[in-house]
Amino acid sequence: MLLLSDFDYDLPEERIAQVPIEPRNASRLMVLDPVEKTIEHKHFYDLKEYLEPGDTLIFNDTRVMPARLIGHRDQTGGKVEVFLLRRLDATHWETLVKPGKKAKPGNVINFSDELSCTVTDHTDFGGRIVEFKFDGVFEEILDRLGETPLPPYIHEKLEDKERYQTVYNREEGSAAAPTAGLHFTKEQMQELKDMGVNLGFVTLHVGLGTFRPVNCEDIEKHDMHKEFYRISDETAKLILDTKKAGHRVIAVGTTSIRTLESAATGKNEISSKSGWTQIFIYPGYDFKIVDGIVTNFHLPKSTLIMLISAFGGRNFVLDAYKTAVELKYRFFSFGDAMFLSRRQLDAERDKELADLEASHQAEE
Repeated sequence: MLLLSDFDYDLPEERIAQVPIEPRNASRLMVLDPVEKTIEHKHFYDLKEYLEPGDTLIFNDTRVMPARLIGHRDQTGGKVEVFLLRRLDATHWETLVKPGKKAKPGNVINFSDELSCTVTDHTDFGGRIVEFKFDGVFEEILDRLGETPLPPYIHEKLEDKERYQTVYNREEGSAAAPTAGLHFTKEQMQELKDMGVNLGFVTLHVGLGTFRPVNCEDIEKHDMHKEFYRISDETAKLILDTKKAGHRVIAVGTTSIRTLESAATGKNEISSKSGWTQIFIYPGYDFKIVDGIVTNFHLPKSTLIMLISAFGGRNFVLDAYKTAVELKYRFFSFGDAMFLSRRQLDAERDKELADLEASHQAEE
């Protein structure tokens, strides 16, 4: 049994980055070797030093929607916030509504003369299904009226809303950004391509569930949120060719990891796919596709730090986080980055997991 407290660490609030650094790739980069147990301190523009011709970087090309709408109740004029989560059809969306208690089926919320919605149903997680009525093209209206949402731990106003988008985004549908990709510039991507590194793209639309806390102490009882993903024939072939040539597949961000591992059909095998994934990766997981990870620093007790611990080893990862705090790295969405790559680590990770579970049983 793995406990939620096994993935906790102390983080001073001032280490949470409130604004992005400029240029994008000037952020710091902590380079971890989970096999040799070494830590190097670089900048993101140094990433090329750790990549080889033939390696493949996999990016999540999702784009954050202007998903936050502010409206008023038709009956009372009271202010209401509607947060778009998932499109169900041409007019119906799964949403979060605040305040939610008064958002009952039949209630109408007005956003402007050209856009309103009617609450039609409740969802299992406390959200609402709404039906939009609009005069014009919905996407154009949403782009004008909607706000790009920021994570709840960011309190500063973002001057340039494109700064919470990756430079390679193209498939709109996320409620949050795949933040590991925020570090890349177009110039850096071209530089990597020129040196023989392959660039591949998948899509996973990030849901608000990525910020949902784990509330059960036994993490295996956690109900993982669903997210839609898609991997093309072209990207699947690129990955298979990379593996056959003996090179590494490196995922940019936890969303790319979840996509690749969801589409895996076996060790080093993958197929083009689309659908919904609830994959929950924590220590003990056997990675099928991913050989390296570019990622940010994640919240304590989050499913994301569990995922990174599954790849790099819990003790080593948490020691690296402690070092990052001591050396004043910047954390979370607008913070600094981490690069992990490994070839042979499975036996050591298995022993660490067994020792941890044995210590819990002894405490009981």
